[in-house]
Amino acid sequence: MTRTDAARIAFGTLFICTGTLHFVAPAYLITIVPSYLPAPGVLVALSGVAEIAGGVGVMIPRTQRVAAIGLVLLLVAVFPANVEMLRLARGRGGPAWVEAVLWLRLPLQALLIWWAWLFTQPSRGPKKHLRG
Repeated sequence: MTRTDAARIAFGTLFICTGTLHFVAPAYLITIVPSYLPAPGVLVALSGVAEIAGGVGVMIPRTQRVAAIGLVLLLVAVFPANVEMLRLARGRGGPAWVEAVLWLRLPLQALLIWWAWLFTQPSRGPKKHLRG
């Protein structure tokens, strides 16, 4: 197995796991859907399906590029939920470390978008970036 294959599998597995959480523990995710969006339960389920499908799709070389584009779009679409998660945590007055982690999560979204974007490239993934 090449490093590129391992990166695809790791990336896909990450999204399959996070997508599965949308069905295992949806209650919290529903609370972070911004109030201006309709049907939070439906949005959580749809985003869970999209994460699972994208995770599987990025692991399959034939569908990797389309799946990665879909994940980039999904990551952009769910960014407001990450901001809402931080906003809610700040309002609760919990431990400072929780807020710090949530602040760090925002740029992590950009890193995930970059990683997904690598899988859209004709080189068939980030092998140029993972030599070794």
